[in-house]
Amino acid sequence: MKRDHGEKLYYRIGEVSRIVGVKPHVIRYWEQEFKLKPRRGAGSQRRYTKDDMERLLAIKRLLYEEGFTIAGAKRRLREMAREGGYRKLMQELIDELKEIRDILD
Repeated sequence: MKRDHGEKLYYRIGEVSRIVGVKPHVIRYWEQEFKLKPRRGAGSQRRYTKDDMERLLAIKRLLYEEGFTIAGAKRRLREMAREGGYRKLMQELIDELKEIRDILD
């Protein structure tokens, strides 16, 4: 299923892994640590939305680029949500996703 503007509604873990740039087991680990709940499809396959990927990209940025620990990243995500800075980070991640989509197309 695709949206009118070319974006998929759901992505499988392999696609998310390639887009986010981490192995599938890392994504599964982050799901547990950051309380992420991707939808489940037939056969209990994980189905990620664009919002799920944006959150995963935010987590990756905090952990890999900004050097936060898991606990620190959790705190920072909560702070950003309260400060409204989360929206700014999400917009940056949306822009990055669009660039990635254009590369993949």
